[in-house]
Amino acid sequence: MSNNKLKILSKRNLTDEICVIVGTRPGIIKMSPIIKEIEKQNIPGFTIHTGQHYSYEMDRKFFEDLELSQPRHHLTSSPPGSLHGEQTAHMLKGIEAVLVQEKPKIVLVCGDANTNLAGALAARKLQIEVGHVESGLRSNDWRMPEEHNRIIIDHISEYLFAPTKQTKDNLIQDNVKGSIYITGNTIVDALSEHIDLARRKSNILQELNIQENNYGVITCHREENVDDLANMNNIIESLLLTAQDIKMPLIFPVHPRTKNRLQHFDLWLKINSSPSLRLTDPFGYLDFLSLLNNASFVMTDSGGIQEESCVLKVPCITLRENTERQETIAVGSNIIAGTGSDHVLAAVQQSLSKKKDWLNPYGDGKAAKRIVDVCQGKKIDEWTGS
Repeated sequence: MSNNKLKILSKRNLTDEICVIVGTRPGIIKMSPIIKEIEKQNIPGFTIHTGQHYSYEMDRKFFEDLELSQPRHHLTSSPPGSLHGEQTAHMLKGIEAVLVQEKPKIVLVCGDANTNLAGALAARKLQIEVGHVESGLRSNDWRMPEEHNRIIIDHISEYLFAPTKQTKDNLIQDNVKGSIYITGNTIVDALSEHIDLARRKSNILQELNIQENNYGVITCHREENVDDLANMNNIIESLLLTAQDIKMPLIFPVHPRTKNRLQHFDLWLKINSSPSLRLTDPFGYLDFLSLLNNASFVMTDSGGIQEESCVLKVPCITLRENTERQETIAVGSNIIAGTGSDHVLAAVQQSLSKKKDWLNPYGDGKAAKRIVDVCQGKKIDEWTGS
């Protein structure tokens, strides 16, 4: 590469700004307390939206609902149907151009989506410090693209913001080079604020004509489930058996990827065969949060919902063979059921009789302040509750 194209930045020409990178709606939720804390402390900063999960109208509404300032930079999304490598490369190129222009002193990424890998790589190549929010999670399942991403990001970050002691132990075992801080999980910060917003702004239970604590919620989107015919068929069998057994509505907002695969596998009519299994379009965040908060249980393959349900005291049945959210298993809020119908139904029945008295392992709602303080060179009192 010629010298005029090699855009390596030096410590001397960096600004004091903190760059927050988001690209998926779960990432926006978890980064929202950090964005607000940066603004609260009057620290120079800006947000990049990579466009990984991007709809102009939906995302603008999303930021408005969460009362967040709009990102300074919106990147264009990669072409529909892009493979992981193409998607990551597309975002890396766009992020790099913004970082060369803006010259922040630190880049913060959260979690394990391709957005975060692209952001961390772009910053690392430009010699800008990287902070990984929600570092140290491990599923030990190499089928998951997210597992590749989170491990790579951990190893190229200067600051590793571990939500719990267990995730810190994972980082130590992996011999990471950066500095580790137990901060708690920003999902606790986010939920404490967003639940109030949901109560004020959402009427979803009335719109669906359902009663508090008398329905279940379902989500399913992970590629190791929905792209596998056997797993997808098993999940449908599990949902139909559960609907037949428990005699309460099951609300299933169907992810676009999931709907596409159900139709591709000719399973759409089958999954619509039970009147108790109510398939809907995806909800906005505040509507979904209200729906989750008032549910009897949730069935999901989402890591973020495993955390949210744990904090909200909603029993969770995970439609996977493993989880990187081991804390939810330890406190008893979550059951790993796999996709087999007998195991799933047994887990649902167990959850319906479960006492909702588990401890919250994810923090005290001060994770965002700890993270921003570290970025400012301040000493912090680490989260010690888990």
